[in-house]
Amino acid sequence: MTDRAHDGSGARNRLTRVALVLALGALLSGCGSARTHTRPPAAGDGPFWQAEFDGAAGTRPPEGSWTTETGNRDAEGWGNDELQYYTDDAANSALDGAGHLVISARPAPAGSELPCWTQEFCTWTSARLTTEGRTALTHGRVEVRAKLPTGTGLLPAIWMLGDNGVEWPGQGEIDICEVVGGEPRTVYGTAHGPTYFNENGIGGSTPLAADASEGFHTYAVDKQPRRITWSVDGEPYFTLTPQTLPSPRDWVFEQDMHLLLNVAVGGDWPGPPDTSTPSPASMTVDHVRFYGTGRA
Repeated sequence: MTDRAHDGSGARNRLTRVALVLALGALLSGCGSARTHTRPPAAGDGPFWQAEFDGAAGTRPPEGSWTTETGNRDAEGWGNDELQYYTDDAANSALDGAGHLVISARPAPAGSELPCWTQEFCTWTSARLTTEGRTALTHGRVEVRAKLPTGTGLLPAIWMLGDNGVEWPGQGEIDICEVVGGEPRTVYGTAHGPTYFNENGIGGSTPLAADASEGFHTYAVDKQPRRITWSVDGEPYFTLTPQTLPSPRDWVFEQDMHLLLNVAVGGDWPGPPDTSTPSPASMTVDHVRFYGTGRA
């Protein structure tokens, strides 16, 4: 990975981000933002790659498909001054025996002394899984059916990074979904590139009827040539094209992009956890599916 260990959508000011989303919603009301239902892939057009997470409880995700990244300090707090130390322990990422992958953020064990970027030791552990070097989407749809943790200081993310070998943000990033801190019923989807990144990332948001932790939803991105559409449960809420960008030449998404799943704790956008933060705070993933073209 060639970025500075960036995690999710980077350092943000929450109020700035919300204002940006609202402004974009107004600007794009006539540019593909109509809420027409997204059809599922046609019958017979099955996924070219999928992860269904069948296996015994406590077993690790298949190494042939996933890499578990670790650390914090050497990754500069994953680019966002985060407080979790990513591990490859089954306590932080494992199958549950019922067809799910569970990624759990937990307080760090007493005496663990895990080196942290923003303080001497990390106070939480979690996991960050990636398909980098294994599986990537070129054009088509990626969909992830998952239940996301909610609570103060949490930032679960399902997202993609480009495989073009360029340093972030020129690498390109698509945040398929994020649910931040104290906004348990809001899903954010964002794109980052050479001139639009961190608090200037371009995206939208959509409400959920209940907290994201209360049920499974299908979070998806349709990545077509020069057009990306975000949806939840088949309902699109934001579309990005080159004309949406500060400059159309800054479109960097005509490339293979790999998937990442993680639960971050603390950092610049959600703020620190507190006594109300659930522990464990778990992302439960039912399946991941790639449709269209790519590398598997």
